[in-house]
Amino acid sequence: MTAARRRRAWRRGLWAESLCALSLTLRGYRILDRRLRSPVGEIDIVARRGRTLAIIEVKARDAMTAAAEAVTPRQMRRLTRAADWLVAGRPGLATLQVRFDVMLVAPWRLPKHVVDAWRTEGGGLHSGAMPW
Repeated sequence: MTAARRRRAWRRGLWAESLCALSLTLRGYRILDRRLRSPVGEIDIVARRGRTLAIIEVKARDAMTAAAEAVTPRQMRRLTRAADWLVAGRPGLATLQVRFDVMLVAPWRLPKHVVDAWRTEGGGLHSGAMPW
């Protein structure tokens, strides 16, 4: 990938995350962090609504199906570790229900919020509402 393509992809990702953060805010979520870096990975959006802490991965592609397919099991494991790191470092979040969501973005479409996309139970990943 050329430097110009990387810059375009970075700008597209930043725009998609901003659009998703706005969408979440309008639906009653409070954005706690964006592009949160941890030693084990980055979380695109950390949001809270009520007693739920949503760890949100944003995927922007030319089509919604391509965006959904871009969420890999490896990314899910990375986000799970990053969420564990976040909660361990902020004791105030430990009492909240942690949920893993995905927001899909495609041109000329509103972001699609996939709530509870996967769960971590018994040390393994279990697909929730994700279409694969």
